[in-house]
Amino acid sequence: MTKYRCTACGNLTRFDVVETTTVHSFHHYTVGGELTIEEPEIVSRSVDSVSCRWCGHGRGVEVIVEEE
Repeated sequence: MTKYRCTACGNLTRFDVVETTTVHSFHHYTVGGELTIEEPEIVSRSVDSVSCRWCGHGRGVEVIVEEE
C-alpha cells in the first residue's frame, strides 16, 4: 500500500489518485447474456497523478516510504 504526504499543507489522509490498471480476466456470459467476470489478475498498474484534497494541487505530494 502506498501512503502519501503533502509537503505544502501536511495532509496525510486525503488524496485524489488517478491510476491506469491493466487486468487479465475471464469473462463468462450466460445464455441469457448476463456477464460474470472471474479470476481477475492485475497485469500492470501505474499511478498517473496524485493531488492533495486539502490544498488542491499535486506539486507537494510525496510518497512516504515505511521502514520494515
